[in-house]
Amino acid sequence: MRIQPKTPDGMVLIAEIGAASGVKGEVRIKLHSDDPAALTAYGALQSAAGHSYTISKSRPAKTVFVCTLDGVHDRSAAEALKNTRLYISRDKLPEPDADEFYHIDLEGLDVQQADGTVFGTVSAVHDFGAGDILEIAPSEGETLMIPFSLAAVPIVDIAGGFVKLADLPGLLDEDPSEDDPAAKKDI
Repeated sequence: MRIQPKTPDGMVLIAEIGAASGVKGEVRIKLHSDDPAALTAYGALQSAAGHSYTISKSRPAKTVFVCTLDGVHDRSAAEALKNTRLYISRDKLPEPDADEFYHIDLEGLDVQQADGTVFGTVSAVHDFGAGDILEIAPSEGETLMIPFSLAAVPIVDIAGGFVKLADLPGLLDEDPSEDDPAAKKDI
């Protein structure tokens, strides 16, 4: 398994090449966007290594797109691209609506507790299928995951450089049952 290079500065992950498809160089691409047009709308896609890939044909296939890339003409060339992440420049993206955010804009923001105390920073945003999750690197201790919902993160201030967490029991506690005698069980 090869290690992916760090996301290039000013770039946004838009898709990832998966397995080869067939013998003529097609690849399966997982799109990281709600808009299927995003696969081709921004022109050539870039790898972290600086290679440029232009999609000449694409068709949906279940949860991925089967694509033909310019310059990739056989299965061996397609297999060599497996797990390549594809990026576009952040400035090519339209401004999000008021209640929407690009993951890249959230990463690096300070995470404040409800009282304004800085708790840590957003180190990543994940979507495992049930909604976005903020991965938070606290000032001390191990990273933790917080649901990126209005209930858990009521304030997002991109310009101010922070997100504010709600004062919810158990949201930041390592073991919420320590504070709740009713949650303790006799063994």
